[in-house]
Amino acid sequence: MNNKPWLQTYPDEIPSTLTYTNQPVQDYLKMAANENPNRISIHFMGKEFTYQQIYESSIKLAGYLQELGIKKGDRVAIMLPNIPQAVISYYGILMAGGIVVQTNPLYMERELEYQMKDSGAIAIITMDILFPRVTKVMPKTDLQHVIVTAIKDFLPFPKNLVYPFIQKKQYGIVVNVKHEGHNHLLTEILKQPTRSLKEYEFDFEEDLALLQYTGGTTGFPKGVMLTHRNLVANASMCKAWLYKCKAGQEVVLGILPFFHVYGMTTVLILSVMEAHKMVLLPKFDVETTLKTIQKQRPTLFPGAPTIYIGLLNHPDLKNYDLSSIDSCISGSAALPVEVQQKFEEVTGGKLVEGYGLTESSPVTHANFLWDRPRVKGSIGVPWPDTDSAILSLETGEHLPPGEVGEIVVKGPQVMKGYWNRPEETAETFIDGWLLTGDLGYMDEKGYFYVVDRKKDMIIAGGYNIYPREIEEVLYEHPNVQEVVAAGIPDPYRGETVKAYIVLKEGATTTQEELNEFARKHLASYKVPRLYEFRDELPKTAVGKILRRALIDEEKKKTNDHIEKQA
Repeated sequence: MNNKPWLQTYPDEIPSTLTYTNQPVQDYLKMAANENPNRISIHFMGKEFTYQQIYESSIKLAGYLQELGIKKGDRVAIMLPNIPQAVISYYGILMAGGIVVQTNPLYMERELEYQMKDSGAIAIITMDILFPRVTKVMPKTDLQHVIVTAIKDFLPFPKNLVYPFIQKKQYGIVVNVKHEGHNHLLTEILKQPTRSLKEYEFDFEEDLALLQYTGGTTGFPKGVMLTHRNLVANASMCKAWLYKCKAGQEVVLGILPFFHVYGMTTVLILSVMEAHKMVLLPKFDVETTLKTIQKQRPTLFPGAPTIYIGLLNHPDLKNYDLSSIDSCISGSAALPVEVQQKFEEVTGGKLVEGYGLTESSPVTHANFLWDRPRVKGSIGVPWPDTDSAILSLETGEHLPPGEVGEIVVKGPQVMKGYWNRPEETAETFIDGWLLTGDLGYMDEKGYFYVVDRKKDMIIAGGYNIYPREIEEVLYEHPNVQEVVAAGIPDPYRGETVKAYIVLKEGATTTQEELNEFARKHLASYKVPRLYEFRDELPKTAVGKILRRALIDEEKKKTNDHIEKQA
């Protein structure tokens, strides 16, 4: 107890340790269907699906995947937004014995090719409008099969007839894929009889359920190996934290993308584990979200600060009833106190900040939703079965309360390691502690605070963005001599990407040209919003570009501007 002072602050309803059933993730969908077959699992744009329907569709997909040759341990990618097919795909892959590789639908060919090569995925489930992108990278990867679906496939009548015209207007393309050869249509798969599945023995603690890609400034994204135990443990912790929520009675707003580990755990897995109803939105649009909240009356709303900020800043906010919202845990970036307070005033619910990282499935800390006073500026306390400490950057020793060092964590939700990267895995752990790369401190009561990031990763709008990836692309521009990307303060996104450019002697280019070039190779959220052309960049004596010096310059500009306004 003395080594974990936060346990003294736990409400009686939250146990300090939990019991985990040794069942793989996919078993929870089977249980939900067996126990609540007619309960609504998904609401999607006016159409609803029961747990029995989702389970049966997942079983059909699993049998088809096995017939294609998918066996235990094979990697199968999902490149979909939050639509019913994403849920079916996720559980279908696991039922087949595969390992899910979550892939961002915004990825361009370069990014997609890298992830498919690194994971060794042999099949991918994607949308019709992304099919051309996937087919271009297939010859360079191990991909053998593409399963294609369309948003219209799961829409109610007459939306399913109208949507293709909307899609054509929005994207300018119509893609028709035939169910033949290496191309497969999910609609055709789900029409087929259910096949008997080959059963595999699962090792709850060792077998992987997921490769979730993350990265750093020293290299390209890495596949975080998350086991069935990792994911089940973190969802179980979330269930314990939300102790006032009732099984099967909550409505969960699914805006956080499932290809992000936070959305996958707190919306997808937790909802199925508790047989809640998920209201899915394929993308975040402020007005659509407000209308959905008013009509569908969600009670749980996991989100990111930019989502809450976007809703609060809508000019017609007062015309919408958001009073159904009871509980929200914000992740992915720091939650401004004023946003928290205003959102609670508008909804009457509770919004608290949590903390985690992909390597921990992802949540490790959170503030209490109920029965405890708010602690300003804190990321909260460690979750059940989770240990955390502050290590000295100089000595590696544990630091006492109040002293700043690196935040480290232990717990059953912590990853097995990085896919095919034993050296980087070893560097990320010290004496069993996962190094988060974040600098912070703990107070006397066990509340943790983040003060800075040791890593140079940029978090913009809840997305993790890795500077080196941006720099690699911009270095390919024929007129660029030197480039460094950095995250600078942004009142809406938390941070935004700025690129500092030194052009080759005699060369000329514009911000517009660089922007167009970057958009051909990077997902839109990674593309720099700002460019600054310089004669030279700040460097160390050995020629290393000082990214931190540029960030400090920007912070000083921001502070000077604030002081002038004051």
